[in-house]
Amino acid sequence: MLLRRSKLSAAKAIEHLVGMQAQIPNSPYIGLWTRLDGFAPDELSRLITERRAVRGPLMRATLHLVTARDYLALRPLVQPVMERCLNGSFGRHLAGTNTVAVAAAGRSLLEKQPRTGAELGALLHERWPDRDARALGYAVQYLSSLLQMPPRGVWGTTGPTTWTTAEAWLGRPLATEPSPDKMVVRYLAAFGPAAVADIRAWSGVPGLREVTERLRPRLRTFRDERGDELFDLPDAPRPGPDTPAPPRFLPFYDNIALGHADRSRIIADGLGARLYTSEGLLMGTVLLDGFIGGRWKVVRERGRATLFVEPFARLRKADRAALAEEGARLVAFAAAESGEKGLVEISSPAR
Repeated sequence: MLLRRSKLSAAKAIEHLVGMQAQIPNSPYIGLWTRLDGFAPDELSRLITERRAVRGPLMRATLHLVTARDYLALRPLVQPVMERCLNGSFGRHLAGTNTVAVAAAGRSLLEKQPRTGAELGALLHERWPDRDARALGYAVQYLSSLLQMPPRGVWGTTGPTTWTTAEAWLGRPLATEPSPDKMVVRYLAAFGPAAVADIRAWSGVPGLREVTERLRPRLRTFRDERGDELFDLPDAPRPGPDTPAPPRFLPFYDNIALGHADRSRIIADGLGARLYTSEGLLMGTVLLDGFIGGRWKVVRERGRATLFVEPFARLRKADRAALAEEGARLVAFAAAESGEKGLVEISSPAR
C-alpha cells in the first residue's frame, strides 16, 4: 500500500499489516494516512473507542495497534516472547518470586479497576514488599493479556496510560488454538518475500523454521543476492525494479523498517544510525524511490505546524517537488484538527 494508496477500510488495512507499531500514540494514524486513500483520523478513533481496535504489547513485546479479533488470536502466540523479555529485563529483580501468583493478583486488580503501571506496581508491592514495584507491574504486563485503554491512542486527545485485561475490555477469551501457520502466511502477504530470520525478527516468536517447512508446499521460494532462501505467497504482487515508487512519509517505528532482519532491502548501508534521535528513538522516515532516504518531524509553535524534512542525499528538482507536495498533504493532515497553518521546509543534505 506504499506504491499506490488503497481504498481499504482502516480495520482491513490494520489486519493486512498484521498490526501497526503504536509506541507513539499517533503513529498508526500517520501510517494509515500514508497508505489509504481518503483516510480520516475519526475512522481509527472510532475503532478504538468502540473496542474494535486495541493497543497492547504483541510482536517483539512492543506496543501494537491491532483489531480486537487479531489481538485475541495473536496474543497467545507471542507469550514466549513476553516471558523472554520479562526474564531479560526484570529476572534479577524477580528471582525467587512466584510470578504466576503476581500475574493473577495483577489481573484481579485491573479487572476491578483500570490502573496505570505505577498504580498497579504500588498495590502489588504491598503484597510483595521485598520486590521492586516496577518489576512487579511489568510481570503482570508480560504474563497477562493487557491493553491500554482510551483516551490513550485516540486522535487529538491525551491521557494517562491505564491498563486493563483484554478479557475484561473485550468480553471474550483469547484463542485456545492459535495458529502460527496463519500468522506466517499473513506476514508474508504484507512483507514477503522474506526469510525465516525476517519473520522471526518481526514477531520474536521461536520455532518458525518448522512452520515454514510445514507451509513450504503452499509457498513460492526465491534466493536473494546472498543466496538466502526467501518465502512468499504464490499470487503475491512482486513489482519489477523499474516500478515508480512515489515519496512516502512513514511514522516513528513503522514495521516496514523494522519487520525484517535484513533491513538493507529498505535502508542503505551506513544510514541506519541517522534514523535515530540522540535519545535512541527511531524517527519518522521518508521513502524515496522505495528506500529510506530521509527523516522528518513536525514542530508546532505559535499556531503553526512546520514539517521539517531532512533528505540524506541531494534531490533532483522533480523529486524535491514531489516530496514537497506529499509533505504539504502530510502537514495539512497533521494540522487539520487544530486549525494550525501548515508549512514544509526541506533542508539541504548534511555533508
